[in-house]
Amino acid sequence: MTETEKMLSGKIYDPSDKELAGQRKNAHRLSKDYNDTYDGEDKKRCKILKKLIPHMGEGTYLQGPVQFDYGIYTTFGINCYANFNFVVLDCCPVTIGDNVFFGPNCSLVTPVHPLLPEERRLHSRENGDLYDLEYAKPIVIEDDCWLASNVTVCGGVTIGKECVIGAGSVVTKDIPAGSFAAGNPCRVIRKITKEDSIELKKDLF
Repeated sequence: MTETEKMLSGKIYDPSDKELAGQRKNAHRLSKDYNDTYDGEDKKRCKILKKLIPHMGEGTYLQGPVQFDYGIYTTFGINCYANFNFVVLDCCPVTIGDNVFFGPNCSLVTPVHPLLPEERRLHSRENGDLYDLEYAKPIVIEDDCWLASNVTVCGGVTIGKECVIGAGSVVTKDIPAGSFAAGNPCRVIRKITKEDSIELKKDLF
């Protein structure tokens, strides 16, 4: 297996691999290019995103700034939105469904580093080059979810459809569909029901 194949399948891999390093450099450059654009430069932004995130549905909008580790391993559905400071470390596939909203400062982080310090330290090759070993776990966010500001989703997590994740949450375990969940670590607080409709909140009208 190549290092890329190992990484995407959740096996221990060497991130200093030339192919992976080249993919990261490209994604980091494209992220910077996107962040240097202005609102309203739609054609320029679209051209950059097609290279950075080739698997992105129609109507998806990333406010920026953004930071992707690879980009090519992230998939967006249609009509998604991410507010300021959206970070995706897609060392394993990140799959985002349709109509998913992200508040500011959200992070999707698939990498996992060893807990033992001797395994986490940089290693040295015979030629003196340094490298480390890590692995990653995929993230899935299903249709119609809203992640409020400052949410972090860790690798290996699936968030079921129509969930709301409260601000500041750190999601370390799967969240079942239709849940309102919050906290660090994030826990299900209750099911979302028709009683949550804004139509019932007379003080808003």
